[in-house]
Amino acid sequence: MTACASASLTALPAVDLLCSVGGARLRYRDEGRGPALLLLHGWTLDLEMWTPQLAALRQHFRLIRFDRRGHGRSTGVPCSERDGADLAALCAHLGLGRVALLGMSQGARVALRFAAEAPERVSVLILDGPPALHSDPEAELPIGQLTGLYRTHGIEAVRRQWARHPLMQLRTHDPDMHALLAAMIERYAGNDLRPGATALAPAVGVRLAAVTAPTLVVCGADDLPGRRRAASELGAQLAHAQLALIEGAGHLPNLDRPHRYSELCRRFLSAHLSPRDNSRG
Repeated sequence: MTACASASLTALPAVDLLCSVGGARLRYRDEGRGPALLLLHGWTLDLEMWTPQLAALRQHFRLIRFDRRGHGRSTGVPCSERDGADLAALCAHLGLGRVALLGMSQGARVALRFAAEAPERVSVLILDGPPALHSDPEAELPIGQLTGLYRTHGIEAVRRQWARHPLMQLRTHDPDMHALLAAMIERYAGNDLRPGATALAPAVGVRLAAVTAPTLVVCGADDLPGRRRAASELGAQLAHAQLALIEGAGHLPNLDRPHRYSELCRRFLSAHLSPRDNSRG
């Protein structure tokens, strides 16, 4: 990947590590020093989505990013019911107790559920572009269409169609950001579209009252109306939450406005995290 000062895409060393859990191998990377922050990517994406944040955040935090089950280079069948268990297993593998979580889109739903079910294990929560809790995924995602396309024309046709979807449209003109997104979509294997996958089931039964961690809800100002509405509702319903809209950004604000996004997250995390929280110094 080429260096780009405007987007902080520098040649940072990265080592792929593996964690075996529940019949799958999760690819993860563990970089930086300071309090531990786990990063959860969105649908069709992978751990590379956080590349623009590395230079800014790894100076202050221990960044642990991973490919969720069945995504990127992680093996296994995607399953919404397994995501939380996989997250817990990765924390146990690394000897982590309380952690900060940053989840984007579908990853935000995973982070929120984890924070509700194990509030004692989450110190800070950042939810980026979360979907509505009880919404049918078909309301915003053309799942039926993509599933049919996958069965009749294969994964390449799915990738082309998905790359044109409004959720995947960047506002930035930075060629490195466009290349990063295109590469992730090209790695998407369509595991979510195979028979038996449940990765896109709605999140039901999440008890928002159980979430005690300070929470930042982030949304691109140009994201879909449903996502902006969901972010606003979460910001209002969570006891210790604040909402931040990022101007000039769509559903991928960390790519559209990487500096603004990284600084927003850094300030919120620094205000609420103890330097000793799973710190590696």
